Amino acid sequence: MAARTAIGLDIGTSGVRAAELAFGKGGITLEKFGQVALPDTAVRDGEVFDPDAVTEALKQLWSHTKFTSKKVVIGVANQKVIVRQVDLPWAPLDELKGSLGFLVQDTIPMPIESALLDFYPLEDLTGDGGVKMVRGLLVAASRDMVSSHLAAVQKAGLIPEMVDLTAFAVLRALADMDDVGMGGQLEALVDVGARVTNVIVHEGGVPRFVRILLMGGQDITDAVVDRAGVSAAQAAALKQEIGMQASGETMEAQAAGRVMDAAGQAFVDQVRGSLDYYTASSGSQPLSRLVLTGGGSRLIGLAERLAQATRVPVVPGNPFADLSVGKTGLSPEQLTFVEPLASVPVGLALGVAS
Repeated sequence: MAARTAIGLDIGTSGVRAAELAFGKGGITLEKFGQVALPDTAVRDGEVFDPDAVTEALKQLWSHTKFTSKKVVIGVANQKVIVRQVDLPWAPLDELKGSLGFLVQDTIPMPIESALLDFYPLEDLTGDGGVKMVRGLLVAASRDMVSSHLAAVQKAGLIPEMVDLTAFAVLRALADMDDVGMGGQLEALVDVGARVTNVIVHEGGVPRFVRILLMGGQDITDAVVDRAGVSAAQAAALKQEIGMQASGETMEAQAAGRVMDAAGQAFVDQVRGSLDYYTASSGSQPLSRLVLTGGGSRLIGLAERLAQATRVPVVPGNPFADLSVGKTGLSPEQLTFVEPLASVPVGLALGVAS
């Protein structure tokens, strides 16, 4: 009997990427991974603005990578997705989800009729007067935004099986990334995209806090273009060469380094502020470490600056750590290169088995 497969599809600002996993008796195998770049204006801050461009990129991706199925799980993360911790009257989960529109209509800053709602229960508790309650994460997404994603995917001939929160995908891909045995310790996951960054705090794989930041690696490149007076191609090359180091052999490189240092520090401050807000508002224990992933995580000096700011160890995320690798057609060097980019599609595919 053939292993069951699932394909996670990440529609990012800079490109579309997908991972196919096979679930068998011997564990989970990465069967295929591929990506295709997108034009600059196709996806803005995680939202599809040019469906035709996304559709064309998806057709290329399926043609080049030869995925075995057209069924996909897609992720969303942008300014039209809200994640909040809420306490609701206890009820069986199916009943609770069915009444979310009535229960949370005053909680989210968008009309209920325009929103798609979901609820992730965390724990049962007792409220005032001994009333049984359930605490969890409320997810609200703009119906029109999700529809634009679905339209681009369906026009490419693909079949969306599920729409998931990108942050939950990152959690699945990285929460059990090694054998350290995090137990009940508090860990932060930071997935840095081109324009969108997901910050997730979890305890033993249970999400406690999610924040979506509308900033990422491309913002640092743009800052170099605007403030150092270089082309986009030069800025991208300098970012790869010197990163957050105010040094370089030429005046141009030194100026770019100073800009990247300042822009990178602004990003670090946003991440630290998000984590500080959670620990202060929840009264939780300190973070044990921070796991860094995403294409923007490659910025030289970013991990060290995050470690200084948060005062916790920062380690790279590896979504392939617990997977066997099949005949992907990628060399070991290519697999290492795509590791930071694969957390979202791998985690989306893992959601089919959860």
